[in-house]
Amino acid sequence: MARIALGNWLVRARWQIACLGTVGRAGAGLLMLALVFFIAAVMPRKQALEALENKVETMQQVQPDAAVGQTRLNNNQALQVFYDFLPRNDSSPYWISELDRIAKESGVELNSSDYRLMMEKDSKLTRYEIQLPLRGTYPHIRAFIAGALQSVPSLALADVVIRRESTLSSRLDARLTLHLYLNDY
Repeated sequence: MARIALGNWLVRARWQIACLGTVGRAGAGLLMLALVFFIAAVMPRKQALEALENKVETMQQVQPDAAVGQTRLNNNQALQVFYDFLPRNDSSPYWISELDRIAKESGVELNSSDYRLMMEKDSKLTRYEIQLPLRGTYPHIRAFIAGALQSVPSLALADVVIRRESTLSSRLDARLTLHLYLNDY
């Protein structure tokens, strides 16, 4: 009995598919493909997302307890932690060579650079003003800026000037002004 019902169902399904036409069959095929993708790819990710959300909830419940045991820093201690985060003044050659390495990795041409040491009174910070003339495509210049800011912890982007010689050229001339802050104690 079940076999006859299944056979009748298959005959009806074939007849419905034949009535759909080419566009209807393509749509039904895409619908089936979407269903398979949902079952195979989306459902496992949904379960992983729920597991991560549960983990976040448990971590948020534990975190306030951990914060109670920590001591708060006064202003002088917090300022000292900030200064300790910055690299020492004698490490400037390393950070400058790091900028050269990032330029080579990013595919930009780094011409001559200009470095100026700026020291202010009553400050424990030393600031190098770095002028970098670059030549490359826009994605390469963006990659250099992102790589430099990510690799050098105390680097700040102060100014960007970009110009193109002609509208047909894909190469750009850029002039970056960067500030490298160093601890001078």
